[in-house]
Amino acid sequence: MSFLDRHHLSIIREVDRQGSLTAAAGVLCLSQSALSHTMRKLEQQLGTPVWLREGRSLRLTQSGEFLLAVANRVLPQLELAEQRLAQFAQGERGTLRIGMECHPCYQWLLKVVSPYLDQWPDVDVDVRQKFQFGGIGALFGYEIDLLVTPDPLHKPGLVFEPVFDYEQVLVVGQDHPLAGKTHVLPADLASEVLITYPVAPERLDIFSQFLQPAGVGPRQHKTSETTDIMLQMVVSGRGVAALPRWLVQQYADTLPLVPVRLGKAGIDKQIWLGAREGDLSVDYLRAFIDLARAGAGQATSG
Repeated sequence: MSFLDRHHLSIIREVDRQGSLTAAAGVLCLSQSALSHTMRKLEQQLGTPVWLREGRSLRLTQSGEFLLAVANRVLPQLELAEQRLAQFAQGERGTLRIGMECHPCYQWLLKVVSPYLDQWPDVDVDVRQKFQFGGIGALFGYEIDLLVTPDPLHKPGLVFEPVFDYEQVLVVGQDHPLAGKTHVLPADLASEVLITYPVAPERLDIFSQFLQPAGVGPRQHKTSETTDIMLQMVVSGRGVAALPRWLVQQYADTLPLVPVRLGKAGIDKQIWLGAREGDLSVDYLRAFIDLARAGAGQATSG
C-alpha cells in the first residue's frame, strides 16, 4: 500500500518555499492543524520523521531532504502535464517555453519567433529570461522546454544543437584610442572601464577566455542590464564592452561604434539550443530548432 502521494510532496515543497507551516498552509488553502496532521500521519506510516523542530523553525531530516528532491523533480512534470492536457482539451497545441542564457540573443530570438508564430498559430511562445545562468536546472526541472545558451553543459538526458557561429569582440566608440587597432591584447584593457551584463565574471568570455588567462583585469568593472544602455555608455566614452560582432554591426548603423578583435586569433563562439532528449519528438519544438538553424544567418544580419 502506498503512503506517499502528490499532496504530501506539495506540502513539503511549499513549506520549503515559504519557510513555515503556517505560511505553507495559507498558500495551499489548508489550516495549519490539517497540514500538521497530514504530515504526522505520513511520518507514522513511513516510520521516520520528515522534519525536526528547532525552536520555531523546522529542519528537514535526511528523509525530508530526499522527499523535497523528489517533489522538486516530480511536481513540475505533473504540473506541465496538466497544463498541456488542458491546452489540448481547448484545441491548442501547447506553449513553447524558452529560457535565455544569452543576454544579447534576445534580439536574435525575436527574429526567429516572428516567423515561427506564423507557421504554428496554435502554439504560444513564452520567453523567460529569469533563467539566465540557471538554465540547465530549469530544463531538468521542466520549467522551460528550450534553452538558448553559448555555454552548453552536456549532461545525460539533454541534447544541445548548434544554431550559429559568432565572434566575440571588443566594442569601443569611434573616437576611442583602441578603435584603430586590428586587435587588442589583454594589457590594453588594464586601463579601461569594462561594462558587462550583471553576470559572474567566470561566466563571461571576456574574463574567462581573454583577461584571466593573462592575469590581467580592467581598471574598473561596471554592469548594465540592457544592451542599449551599455552601448550608449560606450559611445559616451564611459567604458568598453564585449559583445557578439553581429550585434555590434547592427547597432553600428545608428551609433558610432567599432568592433575590435580580441587577440590575434579572436574569440569564436556558438549559440546552442538545448532541450530534454525525450522532447525532441514534439513536432512544434523540433520545428523551432529547425527554423532557428535555417534562419540563423539572416537573423543575425542587419
